[in-house]
Amino acid sequence: MEYVVTTDELTRKFGSFTAVDRLSINIRRGEIFGFLGPNGSGKSTTIRMLCGILEPTSGRGAVLGYDLTREPEKIKQKIGYMSQRFSLYDDLTVYENLEFYAGLYNIPHALRKKRIGEMIDMAHLAGRENMLAANLSGGWKQRLALGCAIISGPAILFLDEPTSGISPTSRRMFFKIIQRLAAEGTTVMVTTHYMDEAERCRNIAFISEGALIANDTPNNLKNNIIKGCLVELDIPGAMDRIAGIEKLPYVRECSIHGPLLHVLIDSETHMAELDRFTGGNSIKISPSLEDVFISLARKKRQVS
Repeated sequence: MEYVVTTDELTRKFGSFTAVDRLSINIRRGEIFGFLGPNGSGKSTTIRMLCGILEPTSGRGAVLGYDLTREPEKIKQKIGYMSQRFSLYDDLTVYENLEFYAGLYNIPHALRKKRIGEMIDMAHLAGRENMLAANLSGGWKQRLALGCAIISGPAILFLDEPTSGISPTSRRMFFKIIQRLAAEGTTVMVTTHYMDEAERCRNIAFISEGALIANDTPNNLKNNIIKGCLVELDIPGAMDRIAGIEKLPYVRECSIHGPLLHVLIDSETHMAELDRFTGGNSIKISPSLEDVFISLARKKRQVS
């Protein structure tokens, strides 16, 4: 099994603050690896270390066989990197932005026109080559930024919150492009807040306060983290009822999901008792990744 990213107790401190705490992960060639966690959990710091931008404080890591500490410049030459703050030049056209990044990555002149054309096709920007980047919608800008990030044909692509702030339709289109790249052999590591995107990843790592708290496939996480019977409740004043429900002896967890409550109980036999207590009608449901994330974060807080 070939791993293109490996870390062993990778750590980054800023003064007395530990941003990434002894992180150990492995990423296979050609997989989409989801990296999830709340704001400030250490996701971006990890990505910056893996890209050779930020030096680890301790621990070890390698990307494509290159050591993070000793060979960061070699890593930078082989990867693509895109964040929500990826720099497009608003006063340049779509074509000119791609041309600029082709030059930045030292793509031979004989290949540039072909690669730019491939990126325009990939990003579904045909017919918009002469539009200024400033005039593109959020979704188009994100796809152009992706084209600029991968125009050199990197073996691995790091995406840090790439779909933040764009429409659900644009997010779905963006992720379909990512899936196609992975199918063609590109390894993708992506940080995201969106659970529908996380579902499409082959493996997911959850990080909280810099520490890894889970790492598995979406199905395994849903089947193994949530123990008991999960039910959905639609009751008036749901938020105000959580504390009371959590005091019930057969209730393990209770969390808000939009207007609904998700309640984890010991077994299906307690559903009737829960309904009598709340005046609601509980419905048994399958756990989502959001349920997994909430459960993991709660357990992490209890341990801390």
